[in-house]
Amino acid sequence: MAGYTAEDEQIIGQQFNRLLASCNKICKNEADWEMIKKAFFIAKEAHKGVRRRSGEPYILHPIAVAQIVVSEEGLGVKSTCAALLHDVVEDTSYTVEDIENLFGPRVAAMVDGLTKVAAALNEDVSAQAETFRKILLTLSEDIRVIIIKIADRLHNMRTLGSMPRHKQIKITSETMYLFAPLAYRLGLYAIKTELEDLSLKYMYPNEYAEIESKMEASAAERNEFIDRFIQPIKEKLTADGIDFTISGRVKTVYSIWSKMHRKKIPFEEIYDLFAVRIIFKPNEESAEKAQCWHIYSLLTDIYTPKPDRIRDWVSFPKANGYEALHATFMRPDGIWAEVQIRSERMDEIAERGFAAHWKYKQENNAEDEFDKWLKDVRNALTHPAGDTADFLENVKMTLYMSEMVIFTPKGEARKFPIGATALDFAYDIHTNVGNTAIGAKINHKIESIYTKLNSGDQVQILTAETAHPTIEWLDHVATMKAKQAIISYLKRVRQNNIEHGISIFEKRMREFGITPSARLFRKLLPAYDCKNKDEFYSKLGSEIINLNDIDKVLRQNSKNKVLKFWTFDFAGNNSKSKDIIVKHSQDVDSLEGPKFMVAECCNPIPGDNITGYKDPRTGDIVVHKTECQELIALAAQKGENLVGNIKWSTYKAESYLSEIKLRGLDRVGVLRDLAQVITVELDINIRELQIQSHDGIFEGKISLYVPDTEALYSLIENVSRIKGIDKVERV
Repeated sequence: MAGYTAEDEQIIGQQFNRLLASCNKICKNEADWEMIKKAFFIAKEAHKGVRRRSGEPYILHPIAVAQIVVSEEGLGVKSTCAALLHDVVEDTSYTVEDIENLFGPRVAAMVDGLTKVAAALNEDVSAQAETFRKILLTLSEDIRVIIIKIADRLHNMRTLGSMPRHKQIKITSETMYLFAPLAYRLGLYAIKTELEDLSLKYMYPNEYAEIESKMEASAAERNEFIDRFIQPIKEKLTADGIDFTISGRVKTVYSIWSKMHRKKIPFEEIYDLFAVRIIFKPNEESAEKAQCWHIYSLLTDIYTPKPDRIRDWVSFPKANGYEALHATFMRPDGIWAEVQIRSERMDEIAERGFAAHWKYKQENNAEDEFDKWLKDVRNALTHPAGDTADFLENVKMTLYMSEMVIFTPKGEARKFPIGATALDFAYDIHTNVGNTAIGAKINHKIESIYTKLNSGDQVQILTAETAHPTIEWLDHVATMKAKQAIISYLKRVRQNNIEHGISIFEKRMREFGITPSARLFRKLLPAYDCKNKDEFYSKLGSEIINLNDIDKVLRQNSKNKVLKFWTFDFAGNNSKSKDIIVKHSQDVDSLEGPKFMVAECCNPIPGDNITGYKDPRTGDIVVHKTECQELIALAAQKGENLVGNIKWSTYKAESYLSEIKLRGLDRVGVLRDLAQVITVELDINIRELQIQSHDGIFEGKISLYVPDTEALYSLIENVSRIKGIDKVERV
């Protein structure tokens, strides 16, 4: 195996010296320096001759990860060593026992944990979820494993350009699905926002470049305005004797993109492109909380505040330890601007996340919001409900959440995600309270258990012994605790129903003299609208279905209906593509080459950017829009099955079902004008039209058949020109 060239040695030496310079703040003695140097030399020798896809020596990757761990995450000497060694056990002949003998049990445990996380990302979904469960069980013992893995992912994202397209989609999907939310929950805000920006850059490169270009074009004007906005604030706070720094923070490309998509507005209509941050050094005689509010009161003497846009995370810190006072003020041009007020301690926690949290926790041993979150996650992990494939989704529910404060009848404050209901509150009190909930008194008024709560509500749960969870409850909860409790109850009930259903079915089959087989169930399952045998048995046992007409079902000849014809090509493949018959049924006709199916979740049509997902059970390639959220979840959990090199080719279908929604001013003749434009001028068939009118405004949906995206967007453009139409968009 080839070693390092002179040029390699020079680059490696420069990067390692940069790392050593950063370690000045964490190395307390000569032993610390020696440990870091030993970790580097072992990693360098272990990875000798190995290169990354970009062509650079592999050792530069662990050096870069260690640099992030020290400079951007604020971890210590042992974490730096673990970062340098994080790929040694996975990729070379070194063992965890070797690492323990050389560096001690703590570093070995971290390297072992990082090796298992790396293995999990290459496993199938069930093994991946099970491994992540085991890894995250160590959260309250040594959370540094996850923090180092986030650093590893950040460097991989920074160097993603050398990877093939399908690998980019897999890695960005994992990043958005799990690593960015984890970074957020661990308080690593700068890393979280960079992960989001990089994911957007590789998933939607054109949109990213367009927003970035527009931000650069307006930078000079924006900076000038920021200076004008903060100048009177500087003068006011200085006159009051406050020791502070103030700066304007431009919003990220990802946050702007998200707002554009969420509100369906162009870049030019987004005005809050920046926020102002005030970081103060607290007076010894003044509490931080009181000083935050004092600074806020000084700002109200300069600018008009917006009372309903105050976010008090000083009195009620976020679950990841974040503390600050956010307020919105009217700018001189009539546009609202956000101001964030933090102490130096609050800012360090906001920037360093867990590392700073742990530093200040040593000064104050009281349990804080971060500790409570770790306890909740650990409890959920040690008492799992449902199958392991649901694990990542359930944990993800606890990661990204905007919080609100709800009060018990006795005035105890409890935190919930925005969107939580009275049912979530019931399960937060106790599982038995949730399982028997029938209603709630919200602010002393009786409401449904499905009622969504608002911050500041006071809630009392009403129960009855005869009440019990139903599957519909899962649609009305937003917390992992509630979801797991409901799933656990339903699972127990379902298991009883399955056993009863098996007994009923086998008895009925004996009457017919039939032995159950896979072929038999291929006929029965679609007839009784069931996806699998367990669902069939469960419905049978709970008397949702019966077998009164099973003799007719057994005599039927099932036939699949062909819905559409088209052709896909593998990009770069010169061989002639096959015509693929696409059916909703799993039983696809035997054809040469891959079998393609269009995903019903996003319903792509010719012209959409597409990515394939190979079903590991059937071998079929399910074609999704690249931005489909279900595809992103699949790519995060089972990215090895992505097929990124397919493209639309010739197609025989006359049209594809699509849907638009529209809104506008209600007036006489608007339906006539819609029909004229769509069916007469554009010659497009309407399948279904739904219109509702209220208070002079109409809203509606139209299902129609179009040949491709070009025709669809042409239709949207023409419909938007109709008098009174305010908004038209593809569903």
